[in-house]
Amino acid sequence: MKPDLRTAWKKEVLVGDGAMGTFLYQLGFPVGISYEELNLTAPEVIGDVHRRYLQAGARVLETNTYSANAYKLGKFGLESKVDEINREGVRIARQAAGPDNYVVGAMGSIYGAKRINITDQELKRNFDQQITALLAEGVDGMLLETFYELEEIRTALQCIRTYSDLPVICQFAVDQVGMTRDGFSINEAFAVLRGEGADVLGFNCHSGPQGIMSVVETLNRPLDVPLSIFPNAGLADYVDGRYVYGAGPEYMAECAIAFADRGARLIGGCCGTTPGHIAAIATALQGYAPAALPEAPEVGRVRPTVLVNDHEQQDIVGGGSPQEPTLVDLVKQRHTVIVELDPPRDLDITKFIEGSRALKAAGADALTLADNSLAVTRMSNMALGYLVRSEVGMRPLIHIACRDRNSIGTQSHLMGFDALGIDHVLAVTGDPARFGDLPGSSSVYDMTSFEIIRMIKQLNDGIAFSGKPLKQKAKFIVGAAFNPNVKHLNKAVERLEKKIASGADYIMTQPVYDPELIAEIKRQTAHLEVPIFIGIMPLASGRNAEYLHNEVPGIQLSDAVRARMAGLQGPEGRAMGVTIAKELVDAAMEHFNGIYLMTPFMLYEMSVELTSYVWQKSGQRPSPLFRSQ
Repeated sequence: MKPDLRTAWKKEVLVGDGAMGTFLYQLGFPVGISYEELNLTAPEVIGDVHRRYLQAGARVLETNTYSANAYKLGKFGLESKVDEINREGVRIARQAAGPDNYVVGAMGSIYGAKRINITDQELKRNFDQQITALLAEGVDGMLLETFYELEEIRTALQCIRTYSDLPVICQFAVDQVGMTRDGFSINEAFAVLRGEGADVLGFNCHSGPQGIMSVVETLNRPLDVPLSIFPNAGLADYVDGRYVYGAGPEYMAECAIAFADRGARLIGGCCGTTPGHIAAIATALQGYAPAALPEAPEVGRVRPTVLVNDHEQQDIVGGGSPQEPTLVDLVKQRHTVIVELDPPRDLDITKFIEGSRALKAAGADALTLADNSLAVTRMSNMALGYLVRSEVGMRPLIHIACRDRNSIGTQSHLMGFDALGIDHVLAVTGDPARFGDLPGSSSVYDMTSFEIIRMIKQLNDGIAFSGKPLKQKAKFIVGAAFNPNVKHLNKAVERLEKKIASGADYIMTQPVYDPELIAEIKRQTAHLEVPIFIGIMPLASGRNAEYLHNEVPGIQLSDAVRARMAGLQGPEGRAMGVTIAKELVDAAMEHFNGIYLMTPFMLYEMSVELTSYVWQKSGQRPSPLFRSQ
């Protein structure tokens, strides 16, 4: 007879299952249907998924009832079937689990990623209805997952405790900041839930292992409660009309050990994970003997930074005047360096301006600013582009994502750039909003990256998106993104050719970490007439290297690079990262004039050193295009 859950996770690390929704999606079930209704219409499919995870090594199964509350089911006309769907979900899981494994009743947030108009009484009524149905079929415990607000998960926990003393696992979906959406630090939220009777606390969904680990490391120590960790398989990428996840089983297994070392006693997977991931996790944890929960200095609540900006505004200097060569002109004549510096996630721009000035002094030809990359909210790159021109005297190159604006907003945005004299832009698709820090936000995608390139060039012809003539023409130099880190480079080049046919004037690649791939890119793009800027991003640490390789779409590191970065951190890690980047710069300069440096974590000193290295290698130091401030 198996011990109860409370006894089990004191003695061992239990392996949970992986994703249900995204796995059903992989099996061919479309988005836009109720996966919970499959408990009634296709119970054999749900049972098969459960059995696959058990065969992979899972000991704890979640019922397929995440959204089986009246509010969520009501969107499909199923609100009258709450009791039936939840009860059947438990029966299917219990039949698959057998006598030796555990079944927990899964309940998700009703608010979800976006706050909805529902009263406290309605919220409680929805929770009560689902809880009583799950408990009636005899679950071993309850799992509250993907909650963004303390008050909502607290309400759900209180409802459970009204009916049962079964073990309860409470999991938040948070980003690296480590705050709930209603303003509580995770340490504060954990203390409240512990006081309300939660048995296990933890995290799932929203981010991959690194994002969750960054929050785990802020927890007050010593921990007085086991942790539960169910990360996504990295960040999702949208490829050929489908969502795909990059983190492989081996990487998830390594991260599982790291989580166990930090007090996790239940480890599984969320979006993008499969039986293959769970098998790797189970193998890695086989025979793992949990140590006492680690001790560490107490970490208090993070206070917001005081907003500082003491720079004086100065006049704009012309970036679009005819006498100034464009980046396309420059890169045809000499090596040319573009450096990316991320806009800040808060309102303090001091370090951003300092970094911009340092990069200008180092001789960078342009500063490029992403448009809320990875769907994480950052300061407007239009506003910062203006400041880069007016305060720093440096050319800005601004990214424009299809994700955030419809065609009306996109044309308005571009007209604003033209008015400010910002003429270099990069058209990108943009990472889906559901995987960023505001996952309830809508991804617009009115246009594809091909279409937005064509529309920008249409503005250059003096024609609005609507087809109506404009009183003057824009002067945009339009770039396109290129990901060479793919299995079939020739297919990626064919896609690139279509972007060039749409009007792209230059190309900027994702980071490349293999000199041989740089040479192959040159070979396969030699017929293209537009210049290519090879992306190089110095690694900051071994952990940074593993995160990029396993969790960020479009980035792959060679085994040799990962081995050189393994275990390095701090100054030692950054030094090795710069050394590797210089080797890549050597390879890139042999084949291309365009160098595109990406600054990690606002560590602009690394990009300054690499920019200076380019001029040292080329034997020239170009004069700045803009006046000194």
